[in-house]
Amino acid sequence: MLSHREPEQSPSSFPFIFAIIGLVWYVGLWSIGLLGCRTGRRRYRMRPRSPLAMAPPNSVPGVSILRPLKGLDSNLYENLESTFTQEYPNFEIILSVADEQDQALPVARDLISKYPSVSARLIIGEEVVGVNPKVNNLVRSYREAIHDILWVIDSGVSVAPGTLARSVDLLESSTYTRPPKRRVALVHHVPFVSAPEGFLGSRIEEAFLNTNHAKMYLAINTVSVESCVVGKSNLYRRSDLERVNGSLKPRAHTESDDDQDYPRGLAAFGKFLAEDNMIASALWHELDLRHDLSCDVAHNAIGKMSLSDYVWRRVRWIRVRKHMVLAATILEPFTENLIASSIAAASLRYLFGIPMWLFLVIHHSAWLWVDLDVYESLAGHPLPADRRWWFISAWCLRELLALPIWFLAMLGNEVVWRGKKYEVLRAGEVKGTSGDGIRRGLFTQWRQQSSHYRPLLSNHSDT
Repeated sequence: MLSHREPEQSPSSFPFIFAIIGLVWYVGLWSIGLLGCRTGRRRYRMRPRSPLAMAPPNSVPGVSILRPLKGLDSNLYENLESTFTQEYPNFEIILSVADEQDQALPVARDLISKYPSVSARLIIGEEVVGVNPKVNNLVRSYREAIHDILWVIDSGVSVAPGTLARSVDLLESSTYTRPPKRRVALVHHVPFVSAPEGFLGSRIEEAFLNTNHAKMYLAINTVSVESCVVGKSNLYRRSDLERVNGSLKPRAHTESDDDQDYPRGLAAFGKFLAEDNMIASALWHELDLRHDLSCDVAHNAIGKMSLSDYVWRRVRWIRVRKHMVLAATILEPFTENLIASSIAAASLRYLFGIPMWLFLVIHHSAWLWVDLDVYESLAGHPLPADRRWWFISAWCLRELLALPIWFLAMLGNEVVWRGKKYEVLRAGEVKGTSGDGIRRGLFTQWRQQSSHYRPLLSNHSDT
């Protein structure tokens, strides 16, 4: 009697092909993650002082630092002061607010008075060129800036004293490390977040931006196959920005067609919610120029961010991204830890009989180790022992929330930003819609305003 034998897996069977594709995808994700980890170690663990820091003022390019203000961001005084104390001999600071009742004004005036040797001034009043309130706030500063090099830095960000000098070094560099030989048009800084007040949403945001987000951000900018920029802190030339209009068409294609009638410069980006990303993309695609990452971070201290705040913040940016890079947004869940590891575990079990539980234990331990290494590189020190379990717990919660947040984001097109509701259109453009900016139903009733900002101490008030 013939014995029963299990049929052998055919290399042409669909399960076999899917298992191979799953493993290739998994190996690719690990390659990207390890590249980001390696970049963090090499770029951020040593931050040499730039020779520009001690150069005579007339021997270095002048820089205009533009800081748009709205309300009392967490650590606003320290954030703004970090630009007054830059170790660079030739710069001016322009602080701008949309209206004269803004709570940030006393802080700005206090710092201008404290540092009389620094060329600094205030601009009060916005110029409406689109729906983006940050662009409207910046337009006057942009036009009145003395220097061609502009450093646009959010009010929620603080930077190290040597950041400007090192950034100008990169922007002015004539050395091209990779073909094609393209001039550096924009220098940016990877965001690094701290959550001193310990709110749950703040801790999750900290765990996300300092690990998974930073790892992918560093890797993508290392290979430089596409523009990938977060706009918390960017340097670029006004003369370059005056040549682009946000169409993302090469300049040669826009000089003789209808696009030449479109506005150029900063005002052209007032129709986008993610104006920072669009400016970077325009410089990349329209002028065929490139970006570079400084070895400094844009440090952002987050105040009172609830879990609901965190969820809707992530929803907002996914909804914007899906209208800008739809294919990448659709693939995003497959880059997340839980789904990628599940695909790999199933593939290995099918192909080699490796127990899924064993693989998943090894995978998650290794993935967490790499993420913590990225954190250490950006922070300049290991994660403090008294915060380790809080951080790991927030990291785990972030991983669990990633897929539900993605589904929620893909089901709609409306976003709320600073209390105003917008509808996201093609290419990331937005239009204002009616509504009170209140989210109802999920978690709690929530209004997206500046709830995660905390008041400053009384000694920072206007004198």
